[in-house]
Amino acid sequence: MSTEPSPQNVSFPSAGATAYGYLAVPPAGHGPGVIVIQEWWGLTPHIKDIADRFAQAGFVALAPDLYGGQVAHDSDEALRMMTELPTDRGTELLSGAVGYLLERPETDGDSVGAAGFCMGGGFVLSLAAKDQRVSAAVPFYGVIKDGMPDFSNLKAEILGHYGELDPSVPPESLEELRTTIESQSGIVPAFHVYPGAGHAFFNDGRPEAYHAESAAEAWERTLDFLRARLTRAS
Repeated sequence: MSTEPSPQNVSFPSAGATAYGYLAVPPAGHGPGVIVIQEWWGLTPHIKDIADRFAQAGFVALAPDLYGGQVAHDSDEALRMMTELPTDRGTELLSGAVGYLLERPETDGDSVGAAGFCMGGGFVLSLAAKDQRVSAAVPFYGVIKDGMPDFSNLKAEILGHYGELDPSVPPESLEELRTTIESQSGIVPAFHVYPGAGHAFFNDGRPEAYHAESAAEAWERTLDFLRARLTRAS
């Protein structure tokens, strides 16, 4: 009797240190790779669940732990932990995770996708701007915390998801982001704004923020986008 691969905690060298993460492998035992980047709370059960969902959809999903095992318990602690993680350092750690994921025997192809949420959505853009092994980038309500990345070396296609009612990333701010990406890289990002949704609308562990209809639509768009891009890149 065959059994599905079990998710596992993994460690790997990254940025001159040992990094940790959560790895989920699809039932087939192999597939395209996707980096799942945490919210400002840390590597929570919600982020691990997203990695599991990617695996069930056919991807080898790795969620790196950017906080070294710490998880915030309230927004003040989350803000402190996010502030203490410089964007350059986090991006370097994530680039190490890309290399580790591509070296895994389960991972198909020579590039990966990346999907991130809140703080992780900002890191998705920073990672894709600096690491050309990322060929598909999906920021969910991405908060860019240390200034706009330099997108001149960007190779990844971009699909972004944003809430109409999100004060952290208001829809009117997306035009500047779109213009910057296109002018520097020639790549035209696809941004979707979801009516009635606010920040963290994909997080079903936060009933006050979760917007089920928007979350379902964003998930299907994400899977279609990653399948098309990563299959084409492999």
